[in-house]
Order: sequence, then structure tokens, then C-alpha cells
Amino acid sequence: MTLGELNRHIIDRLTPSLGLSEARATARLLLEDDLAVTPVKLLTAADRVLEPETLPRFEGYLDRIAAGEPPQYVMGRARWMGMDLTVTPDTLIPRPETAELVDRITDDFAARDLRVADLCTGSGCIAVALARALPYARVDAVDISDGALVVARKNSSLAPAGSVNIIKADVLKGIPGDTLYDIIVSNPPYVLQSEAADMEPRVLEHEPHLALFVPDDDPLRFYRAIASQARSRLNPGGRLYFEINPLEADALSEMLSAAGFEPDVWRDSQGRRRFITASLKP
Repeated sequence: MTLGELNRHIIDRLTPSLGLSEARATARLLLEDDLAVTPVKLLTAADRVLEPETLPRFEGYLDRIAAGEPPQYVMGRARWMGMDLTVTPDTLIPRPETAELVDRITDDFAARDLRVADLCTGSGCIAVALARALPYARVDAVDISDGALVVARKNSSLAPAGSVNIIKADVLKGIPGDTLYDIIVSNPPYVLQSEAADMEPRVLEHEPHLALFVPDDDPLRFYRAIASQARSRLNPGGRLYFEINPLEADALSEMLSAAGFEPDVWRDSQGRRRFITASLKP
């Protein structure tokens, strides 16, 4: 089998379950991850004959993906903000909208000495991206999941040495330590349990529910806990940054205002109210 034939085979196998566009994107991911074949290389080396063991290996990938497993978990990594991040079923797969949150933070803060807390860090994607974009920042990446912290620790090697500190803690019980921060950022669990019925099976059946869901009767539990602690843990001029459930934007804004913050709700590139920035009121 040639490289070009393998590419067509991947697309043909996955189109019934993923659709043509996503099947093509997945083919690019698999070829680059396994064979280091970029789209340009695919064009120039389509006639290259593959080793006999290549097709059986790829069939194993395709069987898992066609059965609903996310390709990123199959390959063990996800490309996000120019990085190849390790991901496992203990962590969420980083989303494009979360990159918009990172971009906003780096736009707001110049490259200077900064202390950053990334709460509910998961894979560590936000912590690592901020440490790379803000070269003088020191980032505490906090999570309660042992499995997620293993992944975050591995991904921290992508950041400048010593810039990301991995901490196990339950943020519902308090931000660990006594450090004052310039930036406290969190993309906590925020999907309502009642929304599960409308979610894609690939997400619902494979991504960690601990990192996804909150009870319908207490949807702001993480935001409330973080905000109550942040009042005494932010430096002057410091800010909170949250990724949020658009359904809770108004309620969260009201809660932050009542807690002594000036909230600013802003939209992602798809027009959804996906983020809140908040500074302490004067």
C-alpha cells in the first residue's frame, strides 16, 4: 500500500461515522502523528510504498475511532496553540475556544513578572500556554485529579523550565498556599447535568465527567468558590478569567458583582457568551 492509498483508505473508513470533512482532518492527524507525514509531504510522496506492518497498525486506530473514541485519545495527544499536548481519558481535549481565553489574557498583560494560578488545570493546557506566551510568568497549575496531574506534569515540560508548578488541591476547599496572584484563570466543570442528553457520544462516553459536569441546582459552585477566595488572593490590578457556560452568563455576572467584582462578559468567535473577566471594584 502506498501513502496516498492509506490516506484514501482512512477517509473512506471514517467518512460514514465522522463525515467527510472530519474524516479528512483525522487522516491528517493520524498520518502526521504516526508517520510524521505533513500535508505537503503527502502531496510529494503519495507513491511511497509503506512497510507491511503499517496498515494493520492503522486499522487498529480506525477501529477505535469508528467506534466513537476521539482520535486525540487514540493517539495520546492533541495539537493546540502550536503544541503537541499529551491527553488521556483523565483530561478534556483542549478546545479552540479555550485558546481564545489564553489570547485574551496575553493581550491584557505585558511580558513582565507575573504570578498566575490556573485552577482546575486538567491537561495543563492553559498553564503551559500562558507560561510560553508570558516568558516571565510563574504559573501554579491546580487540580484534584491524580490522573490529570500526571498529564499536566508531562505537558509542563513544554513550558520554560521551572515556570509551571503542579499542585494537587480541591479548589472548592480553597486556593492552596498564600501566594498573591496577578491572574487567576479557570476553565472549571460547567456543563449542566441536564445538558448531557444533547451531547455528542464521543464526548459523553469518553471525556472525564469530573471535568465536565456540575449539578443543575448548583451550576456556579466552582466560580463561587474561586471568587470568594480571589478577593484576598489577587494583587492590586489583578484579574479573574473564566471560561463559562453561556447559559449561566447572567447569573455568574450577578454573582461576581455581588462578591465585589466588576465583571465583563465577552463572546467567543462563534458569538457565544463564553468568557468572563472580573476585576475587584475600587
